Amino acid sequence: MANLGYIQVVRHCNHFCGFCSNPTTPYTHTLASMQVLVDDFVRRGYFGVILTGGEPTLHPELPEIAAYAARQGLHVRMITNGSRLADPAFARAMAAAGLQIVHVSVYSVRPEVEARLRGCEGTLDRAFAAIDNALGLGVEVNINCVINRHNADHLDDNVRYFLKEHPRVRHFVWNNLDPSMGRAEVNQDQFTPRLADFEASLGRAMRLLHRGGRSFRVEKVPLCYMGEFAWASTETRKIVKGEERIVHFLDAKQTVRQTDWEHRYAPGCAACSLRPICGGLFDRGDAYDPAELAPQFVDPEPVVRAILEDPRDPSFSRVSLAQWQAAFSDRARGTGPQGQVADGPAVGERSPQGERLYAARRRAEARKAEALGVAMERPERDEG
Repeated sequence: MANLGYIQVVRHCNHFCGFCSNPTTPYTHTLASMQVLVDDFVRRGYFGVILTGGEPTLHPELPEIAAYAARQGLHVRMITNGSRLADPAFARAMAAAGLQIVHVSVYSVRPEVEARLRGCEGTLDRAFAAIDNALGLGVEVNINCVINRHNADHLDDNVRYFLKEHPRVRHFVWNNLDPSMGRAEVNQDQFTPRLADFEASLGRAMRLLHRGGRSFRVEKVPLCYMGEFAWASTETRKIVKGEERIVHFLDAKQTVRQTDWEHRYAPGCAACSLRPICGGLFDRGDAYDPAELAPQFVDPEPVVRAILEDPRDPSFSRVSLAQWQAAFSDRARGTGPQGQVADGPAVGERSPQGERLYAARRRAEARKAEALGVAMERPERDEG
């Protein structure tokens, strides 16, 4: 199965999104401290690693850690805003290091909306250049988009643009806003959408991609808002396949092993035929309204079959529906694989230099926040 691990390489960024859920911290990584985390994924038999942040390309040793992970046999991916990947020399370095997929984050192809969400001007051109650089070097490009209040009405416009201007992009990922951490938690009124805000445009976007032969995934969106594309729900796919994720957070949380993909539900969800394979409402920040959820009365078997028989998912061993039903029943009774707190190594370090950099970044970001009219996240503190 496609167990993918995440390493937060840095926790600072050259953009300033008002809904950032992983903002700057005092923790820093060296190449050696990142290699330990790669080795941990290899020991666990993981399929691949996703290098993320903050903005991971700001780490001076990013090509080296990508190359190290590739040499250990991991499938190497990266999530980036594209600002540095727009530099052809840096793009060549990452491709040579073994980067196989890059997720370039673009929230809106409307420049004024993207600038509002990014907290700075001129980011779209660099993201588009990053896409072209990566594709030209044989690196697969996915487009990542965080669904929020400002782009919720035109997700399909973004798709139309990419289909026309970047037709070689074949995969799209939407992540509904996580309102529970960082600046997202303290700016919910500005950025958190209602589910109904994006239902129509997300539906149009998925239909456009499906007709165009592209693949796509949707994260943190309950199945009652996925229509005929329930099989594209990230949480549903993880539930069906029994996947786990490990995230090495570069903050006080440290290593988190995720095995439970179920979140919040409304009372009516108990009657929903899709409830056993639905992740529900991702809402630890109490920003969404469970009253927007509605039970569905459709056969879940076609959804499961679409996932089990997906020819574009090479990382999942094929099983019959009967085999899956038996295994899923075991998991539902708690007799299948059990989740537990990850026994991961220490993630990064807090040094006097890191503390000074953190304080300086907080001061600079506070000035940006004031200018943009957004609130600053709570400062990073040790847990306990």
